[in-house]
Amino acid sequence: MNSQATSSGAGAFPNTHWSVVLAAARRESSESAAAMESLCQAYWYPLYAYVRRCGQTHADAQDLTQEFFRRLLEKRWLESVDREKGKLRAFLIVSLKNFMRNEWRHAATQRRGGGLPLASFDTELAQSRYSADPHSLPPEDTYDQQWALTLLDLTVARLQAGFAEAGRPDDFVALKECLLATRGNIDYPAVARRLGVSEGAARVAVHRLRKRFRDIYREEIARTLADDAEVEAEMRHLAAMLARS
Repeated sequence: MNSQATSSGAGAFPNTHWSVVLAAARRESSESAAAMESLCQAYWYPLYAYVRRCGQTHADAQDLTQEFFRRLLEKRWLESVDREKGKLRAFLIVSLKNFMRNEWRHAATQRRGGGLPLASFDTELAQSRYSADPHSLPPEDTYDQQWALTLLDLTVARLQAGFAEAGRPDDFVALKECLLATRGNIDYPAVARRLGVSEGAARVAVHRLRKRFRDIYREEIARTLADDAEVEAEMRHLAAMLARS
């Protein structure tokens, strides 16, 4: 699991569903602008990775992705979306494909210095993260897999923030390696020593951590959907993408 969410500010994505973000896009306000900027910061990397897998260089993928989000915000493409239907994941990739096919070649004046970005992206982190990827998947699967990883990053960022707000940041450090470990491979005596508690208390702490992680991950997925009834199917799809890592 990488640090993209925490280093890029993606953990600041507002506590709203995709349908609410779409509704906000139809209003002129500083709140809706902030929501859209947070959306861009949270979900730009999967789009960047898709563009790279389509054969673009780092510099061109950076420019293309930033220009895409500029158009998304300035031209108010979200206003044409039916907020009762669809997934944020699907909307963004379809919109990006249309942009690449129909508009990117005509946007040369905006490329490399042609205007200030509407949201700041950690492009150095993107380059290093992309370089570490084995590139074994086709572009669309790469996009879905990176989308799933982004949601995991957002989940970890929220979980860590919760420990910090409770005045227990060291407990998160002591417990975080238990998030991905299979239940039979967790060294509870070692966890107990790190926490300074009994083994029984350590087991309870790990159980609560993993349950909270699952709950937050589900919430993060729900935020990207217009219909909560789609959550289970989306979770299965993203789990399948993660299994292909």
